[in-house]
Amino acid sequence: MSKSISKSTLTQLITLSILIVLVVVLSILAPEFLTYNNMMNVLRQVTFVIITGSAATMLMITGHMDLSVGSLLALSGVVFAVCAMNDIPLFLAGLLGVGVGFAFGVLNGILVTKLKVTHVIATLGSMYVARGLSYIVTDGKSINAGLPRGFDSIGRKMIGTIPIAVIIAVLVLLIFFFLESKTVFGKYAFAIGGNKNAATLSGIKSNRLVLSIYTLVGTMAGLSGVIMASRLGAGDPNVGNGFEFDCIVAIVLGGTSVAGGSGSVIGMAIGALIVGFLSNGLNLLGVGTFYQTVFKGVILVGAVLLDSLIKKKLK
Repeated sequence: MSKSISKSTLTQLITLSILIVLVVVLSILAPEFLTYNNMMNVLRQVTFVIITGSAATMLMITGHMDLSVGSLLALSGVVFAVCAMNDIPLFLAGLLGVGVGFAFGVLNGILVTKLKVTHVIATLGSMYVARGLSYIVTDGKSINAGLPRGFDSIGRKMIGTIPIAVIIAVLVLLIFFFLESKTVFGKYAFAIGGNKNAATLSGIKSNRLVLSIYTLVGTMAGLSGVIMASRLGAGDPNVGNGFEFDCIVAIVLGGTSVAGGSGSVIGMAIGALIVGFLSNGLNLLGVGTFYQTVFKGVILVGAVLLDSLIKKKLK
């Protein structure tokens, strides 16, 4: 366990250093980068990755992955918009949107733990089902007419000078940091990722815990979808394409091993900020989105190589 903690701490220090250097460089190259409006824009963009990634990090620590979060984000936002458009109170409509993510999370967990479907295949199937349902519900069109007043509150409103969505993301991050570092739930997640058979033999109900984390991932994806729809002022079935990739990049860049057994939600948040600041800085510098996709791929491979290098150094 001490080696795991040392690896996690070292990775966080490295990623934090990268973040600081990136901010300094972009501040020099693009003077508008450090303005308040631009910083708030970046924080709004990474909000969804941090909310969903907080739960997805716990899942990857157990050695599992969820590829359906982007489609769940879209479907949850669509359900929220459809319910709101049909005069269902906004709070209840939001709960129903989040509930869709919850239901798919339970389904993913059952497929993986009870029916023994490989986590990649199970969540890939859910990804297609959720995306298809979002198109069926909307007939492939964005829902932006007939939405009630206040629909955009949670996505656009602010408390003081801070967006509500950013505050929610920080609260979610703190909750999962507490679960990861201060509870038996987190301790067992690390144990399962380190050696599932040994964890099960020691009395840990591995399948129950993994199912619970899948449920949390789906729920957080649902919450992200509701906030996204509110921010856009529409239920759009096309949103969230590649979102699962953004989450994985942030998680792996933050030091979580794809093999499980080590990781950190704080590291994930740092990784999300690196990707967010990089994308924003490249936009300000006029670099096209196609090149940004290349950068993300390079970052992901680089993060995996860094993880492998640190493991070798700590052996």
